[in-house]
Amino acid sequence: MKTFHIILISFVSGIVGAALVVSGIIPVAQPEAVPTVTVGEGAEQQTVELSSPHEARVVNTAKDASPAVVSIIISKDVPVIERFFEERPFGSFFDPFGQFNVRVPRLRQNGTERQDVGGGTGFLVSTDGMIVTNRHVVNDTEAEYTVFLHDGTNFTASVLARDTVNDIAVIKIEADNLPFLTFGDSSTLQPGQTVIAIGNALSEFRNSVSVGVISGLARSITAGNGRGQAEELEEVIQTDAAINPGNSGGPLLNTRGEVIGVNVAVALGSENIGFALPSNLIADIVTGVARDGRIVRPFLGVRYAVITPVVQERNNLPVDTGVLLIRGEEETDLAVLLDSPAARAGLAEGDIIIAIDGVALDADTSLGQVIRKKKVGDTVTLTVIQAGEQKDITVTLEEAPQ
Repeated sequence: MKTFHIILISFVSGIVGAALVVSGIIPVAQPEAVPTVTVGEGAEQQTVELSSPHEARVVNTAKDASPAVVSIIISKDVPVIERFFEERPFGSFFDPFGQFNVRVPRLRQNGTERQDVGGGTGFLVSTDGMIVTNRHVVNDTEAEYTVFLHDGTNFTASVLARDTVNDIAVIKIEADNLPFLTFGDSSTLQPGQTVIAIGNALSEFRNSVSVGVISGLARSITAGNGRGQAEELEEVIQTDAAINPGNSGGPLLNTRGEVIGVNVAVALGSENIGFALPSNLIADIVTGVARDGRIVRPFLGVRYAVITPVVQERNNLPVDTGVLLIRGEEETDLAVLLDSPAARAGLAEGDIIIAIDGVALDADTSLGQVIRKKKVGDTVTLTVIQAGEQKDITVTLEEAPQ
């Protein structure tokens, strides 16, 4: 009986609803336009229907951005090793006079030859051929770098700048009227936002497209290159868009086609955990290189250890957050660099910096993060514990040595 009432009410409601529509009280919903995308060129051009407006945005973004994404091939002179046989006397009890010889296999170098030894991705940021990529893609000063454009044409690239702090480099090809990408504002990103990665996957599949979402923001990771070298990367974007070896240096885009990150690393053994450097950091670097021909960044001039409860206990420190100015492993690795802004301000080994401009240094805010957001010439106020006394010290930041 209850089922009958439910059906009846639905039926009556349907009649009433139809009457309201006819009388013009309830407007009739118009069918949503089918999203389309145009593919092909010339006589082969055709329109393809897509399943949703979201899919159309992704397809159009990838289509519009791909011409500005480049593949980078690394070439180098490598030794040519050949195998040869060396004849030696048999020299056994049965051959005391060395009348018999044996052929012993050996290896030797026979010159060198140019070979492709790796690859990566980059993207154009100017019409005259300026390209952003990862530093680890173009870190070998003895290698040659060839850039392949979307249409297959290639150019030899020169390296304009390698960032010694962030895994970013700017290279240049000699060409004009090139398509380029623009930067979006990475400070406005939200978890769950759709992102698109384009790159030279496995250094073989050029302009591969993958789609995902932003999984996390402001991550801090330690990235290694597989050869025993590692670096700390802060404030990186986490994404589940598939990023593979060879994607390094490629753009991470929003659905407006703006670069909101530069793909830099993946978590090995994971399911789609990739990382990208935020666009606001990269845009400042590109602006500096275009203006000055080099990377310009603010410089304080200290070496330090982040204070944790363990560091506090072992060093009998009065605080459990901040940074302790401490020398490096080598005797020449001073805690406060000579002739640096920190040295001129009177900072010394053993001092503790607990805040900058009133911003506390803790697990979520590092000294490097705060300094990177400043500009050369900015004056900052450091809250310091020096010789057991807390005080404020003002320092004017200078340009970091190249």
